[in-house]
Amino acid sequence: MAKKELEPAVSLDLSGEGEALLGDDERRGPPRRTHADLSGVDFQDMVAEILRRLGDDPQREGLLGTPERVEKTLRYLTQGYALSSEQVVGDALFAESHSNMILVKDIEMYSMCEHHLLPFFGKVHVAYIPDGQIMGLSKIARLVDVYARRLQVQERLTEQIAQSLWDTIRPQGVAVVVEAYHLCIMMRGVQKQNSKTITSAMRGTFLEDHRTRDEFLRLTTSVHQPL
Repeated sequence: MAKKELEPAVSLDLSGEGEALLGDDERRGPPRRTHADLSGVDFQDMVAEILRRLGDDPQREGLLGTPERVEKTLRYLTQGYALSSEQVVGDALFAESHSNMILVKDIEMYSMCEHHLLPFFGKVHVAYIPDGQIMGLSKIARLVDVYARRLQVQERLTEQIAQSLWDTIRPQGVAVVVEAYHLCIMMRGVQKQNSKTITSAMRGTFLEDHRTRDEFLRLTTSVHQPL
């Protein structure tokens, strides 16, 4: 497939960092930014401009296809905006009298930190106690992807997964634990490569009954031999 030739960079005067001219009274508050209207600029042209501003040449051989690849990658990594829990679950709900805990453990998760646009990744443990119906097991993993494939913070991601399952299946209880490594901590800033962030969200029985909550936490934190 022929490589797309990059359009000439759109000339935008951003030398003032987008700051508006403020009067004396307005200067007393925090600085505000105005944003140039880039809605008509091609996505790949904007990526090429970023490469220029970082000090490289988007026309050199190694970078010729980079704007296209970056666009495809970012659209893939944020496809969750176009999905909903209703879409991914579909009709995979089944009447069943089972009333004990169902746990899907170690679901792989990859997401993007909304603060730095750097990845964070790890595992998600999801449990629920049915109340007359169960969900296809693969749909639980798909629910995780609906919210992970967005610009996120781990705290909100954890709550969204729990709330989505709670609303979709109406169980007696829901519990979610997310364990993740954040490249914004590992590659920049404090550069702590061995730090891990753990978040949890509980609903229903898992909040009300400490024995049920303790069982879930024990199952998700226990070390066991692989199958």
